[in-house]
Amino acid sequence: MRHGFAGKRLGRNSSHKRALMRNLTTALILHERIQTTDAKAKELKSVAEKMITLGKRGDLHARRQAAAFIIGKEAVQKLFDIAPRFNDKNGGYTRTIKVGRRLGDAAPISIIELIGAPKKEVKPAKEAA
Repeated sequence: MRHGFAGKRLGRNSSHKRALMRNLTTALILHERIQTTDAKAKELKSVAEKMITLGKRGDLHARRQAAAFIIGKEAVQKLFDIAPRFNDKNGGYTRTIKVGRRLGDAAPISIIELIGAPKKEVKPAKEAA
């Protein structure tokens, strides 16, 4: 039984999953919109929203906590630059859009984006026949 273990394993051990979440969170902050599988997007949502909450706090301790997780100084700086966009919200900083299935293995694919990100055209993935 998995009592006390939050989140999905995503087929990885704990250090690999942490590295995956760090990379996805950094990419989401830098690009404000990324495409990934549904399961990874659902796990990323909680991590990314915690980082945005740190950005909203804006103090030195929050900046150091964010820098300990996010990869790269420019990503941390961008996080604290875009966080004031969400000052009037108490959560729900991301949106997930399902776009279809991946061609190679038919994995369900989603686009996860920050609310208020610049609009881009969403191209649905080609569906396998």
